[in-house]
Amino acid sequence: MTDLYIYYRVPDAHAALLAPRVRAMQERLAVAHGVAGQLKRRPGSPDGVQTWMEVYPDTAAGFDAALAAAAQDAALSALIDGKRHTEVFMDLSKCA
Repeated sequence: MTDLYIYYRVPDAHAALLAPRVRAMQERLAVAHGVAGQLKRRPGSPDGVQTWMEVYPDTAAGFDAALAAAAQDAALSALIDGKRHTEVFMDLSKCA
């Protein structure tokens, strides 16, 4: 299992419109894939732009494709500044 961290920039003017889109997308993904997404942001908004992060813990193989399709269906790119960046992390193996 892997954890996905997706971060992107959001103009202040779009934040109120974008938040419900992201949350609705996360709810649909939770129902379809059993992954409880989280939505976070950095404090502050230098130059009128916020940094947001979506977190998806313990995802199965193929979830990244489902997430990309869901983001496109939700038209998130219309309200963000630039691209969504994805980081993938996995648990370290326990040493014996």
